[in-house]
Amino acid sequence: MNYEEMTDKSNIPTHIAIIMDGNGRWAKKRLMPRSVGHKAGADMLKRIVRKCNDMGVKYLTVYAFSTENWKRPDEEVSLLMGLIVTYLQKEVKEMNENNVRIGAIGDIEKLPKKAYDELKKAMEITKDNTGVVFSLALNYGFRDDLSHAIKNMMKENIDIEKIDDETAKKYLYTSYMPDPDLIIRTGGEIRLSNFMLYEASYSEFYFCDTLWPEFDEEQLCKAIYEYQQRDRRFGNVK
Repeated sequence: MNYEEMTDKSNIPTHIAIIMDGNGRWAKKRLMPRSVGHKAGADMLKRIVRKCNDMGVKYLTVYAFSTENWKRPDEEVSLLMGLIVTYLQKEVKEMNENNVRIGAIGDIEKLPKKAYDELKKAMEITKDNTGVVFSLALNYGFRDDLSHAIKNMMKENIDIEKIDDETAKKYLYTSYMPDPDLIIRTGGEIRLSNFMLYEASYSEFYFCDTLWPEFDEEQLCKAIYEYQQRDRRFGNVK
């Protein structure tokens, strides 16, 4: 089946969020080190960003490094941070030429200096672009985001009686984006792993066994096609 031809171009999700899972297992299946899987995953991410931009997706957010990922072996953490630097250095020029705007969610100030500086540079270069807003979730976890938001509301002495859904949203890292319409998780696991729990209240979920380095443009179109078959009621009876 050609899912790209089957997708309804008038019903593309405004915001797609992706939990990119399976890089390590992809490498293990090929008797290669995990580093090879992470690099293959970065290559696939480049293709997915380009495809989302071409299809008219307005926001693409990817779970690149969670608050829990610091618990991984130091060697792997160092590799992932280096890969972020390399990815941004290699891709920012093309993304800028293709009108992609780079954003970030998470406590990015705790990233290693080189990764932080490269991310801020990429965000500055692309800040005026009007294509897909491509956000990297780095040192991100919803529980951390929630505590960060509460602390900031307390610092600003927000009247507790005035705190509602809209007020809370303004203090989350995700305040500049709409809630995701579609959340995709690759790699066979069926959980959100502390990713955008508040924003996912009415998202549609798509879980697949495909490992992230194999989740190509056709797989993306399949996920979008499946999304388009859903009846989104947002709690209403139709």
